[in-house]
Formats: sequence, structure tokens, C-alpha cells
Amino acid sequence: MDKNVFKDITYGMYVVATKKKRNVGCFINTLIQITSDKPMVAISLNKENYTSKILKDTKKFSVSILKEVNHDKIISTFGYSSSEKIDKFADVDYEEILSVPVVKEDMCGYFICNVVNVVDCGTHELFIAEVLSSEKIEDFPPMSYQYYHKVLKGKAPKKAPTYIEEPIDKTSSKKYQCIVCGYIYDDGKEAVAFEDLPDDWVCPRCGVKKEMFKRMDSN
Repeated sequence: MDKNVFKDITYGMYVVATKKKRNVGCFINTLIQITSDKPMVAISLNKENYTSKILKDTKKFSVSILKEVNHDKIISTFGYSSSEKIDKFADVDYEEILSVPVVKEDMCGYFICNVVNVVDCGTHELFIAEVLSSEKIEDFPPMSYQYYHKVLKGKAPKKAPTYIEEPIDKTSSKKYQCIVCGYIYDDGKEAVAFEDLPDDWVCPRCGVKKEMFKRMDSN
């Protein structure tokens, strides 16, 4: 099976959020509209995802649509860390609407949804939901998954439905690649060599520490 064919399927970039005792949320790229009359949508979440576990209890969530611009803060906060460990909403512009948090920072619009069915899909679960409310925030092109990959050079996290394991690029002895998000630090393009970066330096995309980078050895 040639899994590269799956990369030709089009996707968007969204933040899913819900609330139990506190706000939780994560990035997804799998959102589809199912019906237009009495609109319904479906989202896919990994069973191990903390937001997924909470959503099975709350049955209510928001989906915010990311704008097509480079917003490393939003992507790193909601894409590469767990709501179980940090408060993702501490430094993000959001509003509570119909009892759920709605991320508005850098977003085109949002939906408020109520889960009506959950389908077990093995590693993931499909949440089918009715749309209770929606709003267009700004008339700006939404970020596509292709834009995220080709322009921002982003990678799919391992828990994403679209994750495909790729080999570490070994074309240069002066590059270091983040094993979490795939970000590449190129000594030849940066003012400071990777080895000379301070110990508290973190990946500009996903926020992990230096030890999560792997040297891209040349052949």
C-alpha cells in the first residue's frame, strides 16, 4: 500500500475545545460536514488523546477554524502538548459560549456542537455531532493541511489520523531535527550554532527542549 496517496486528501486545521472541570483542547485536521439541513459534522480523535477522553463525558465541544497565516503559538500550544499537563488557554484569546470554550485568536470562525453518536474506529473514535451555533469571525482564507505541511513545514503528530512515519532526513551534518514536530534547525542559516544554544532554548514550533532534537548525520 502506498500511503503517500493519503497526502492528496484535502484537510483543514482546527482547534477542538471542551470543558469539564477546566478547559481542554487540541488540534485536529479531520472535520467533515455531514448534512446541511439541520447541520451535522464529524471529527476524529485518537483514543489516547486527553481531549477525546474528556469529550466522551461532556458531549459538547467547539471547533475553531485556523486562518492561513503563520501562528506558531496557537499551533504549538494546541498541537504538541497535552491539556492534561498544561493550561492551553492561559495565554490564548478565547470566549466561553454555550458553556464551552471557543478559541478566537487567529481564527476565521467557529461551530458549537453537541455529540449525538461516537463510532469506534480502532485507534481513533469518530464523534458525530449536531451544530448548535456558528459564527464567521473574519473573512480570511482558512489554513489547509497542505499549507501547514508545504509552507510551514509542519508534521502530523503521532496521534493524528493522518500520521505517516517518515525517515529522518540525512542530507546535512549541520542540521538538527525535532523528533516531536519535525522542525529543522539549520546551523548554516541560523546566527547561533545548535550546540551553542542555551540549555533553556526550546523548539520554536512545538516548545520541546534541545534534547528532543536529533542530529541529521550526513552519509
